[in-house]
Amino acid sequence: MEMPVLDGDVCHCCGDPLTAPAPLDLCRPCRMAPPAFERAVAYARYEDRMREAIHALKYEGMHPAARRMGAMLAQAIAKLAGEAPRAMLVVPVPLHRSKHAQRGFNQARVLADYALAALRRSHAEWRLELAPATLRRIRATGTQAGLSPRGRRMNLRGAFQVTNAETVRGRDVLLVDDILTTGATARAASLALKRAGAKSVWVATLARAARMYPATAGRYNEQAEHTDETPGTHDTPGRQEYSQEIKAGMHSLDDSF
Repeated sequence: MEMPVLDGDVCHCCGDPLTAPAPLDLCRPCRMAPPAFERAVAYARYEDRMREAIHALKYEGMHPAARRMGAMLAQAIAKLAGEAPRAMLVVPVPLHRSKHAQRGFNQARVLADYALAALRRSHAEWRLELAPATLRRIRATGTQAGLSPRGRRMNLRGAFQVTNAETVRGRDVLLVDDILTTGATARAASLALKRAGAKSVWVATLARAARMYPATAGRYNEQAEHTDETPGTHDTPGRQEYSQEIKAGMHSLDDSF
């Protein structure tokens, strides 16, 4: 099974798939409440094999495929060529310290490391500086499941803090993460960076989950079930059998990329 590569018409700002022509190629949320970031890009849709791969990395500790997933993230970042500055500070979206202690690593940092290694080979003219300590998640946010896009933004308000404003003042920043769903996390993190003096903020993720509206809220909740914004749902009984299915898929990924 191939990765569900993101293609077709998408919002030029947040990357959400467009189902019909839109003014300025922007989705309604980006027209009504423009985010602090310039543009968000992703490699694939958050479904099928991509979803399994991300779950395996985050919840099963399947690090061997992280290098290949990082190379996919690099391909997403390459979409910004000719638009974003060549010199950027690369900031992985941080986990709250309690989540980091539970997991033992930040998947955004792992993916950023491998993505930058791939980009040094494919885009040697870029000057991308990894700065993982730039942003801190200062409070653990409640579950995002079932919340509207506005509710998610409110839930994440004030969740991020720049550790040293001098690091970002006047700099162009590339914010990286594994998944972008409604964009609430990217919005909150970008706003913190801009308020600290960042010149511009760009966003790149491995996967993009299509924004769901009320008619498909049930599907949305299922899709978002195991993101970092819905803590505590991945250790339920029955996960062991699912884990084996994921690991089998990851071995396939490792062989095919």
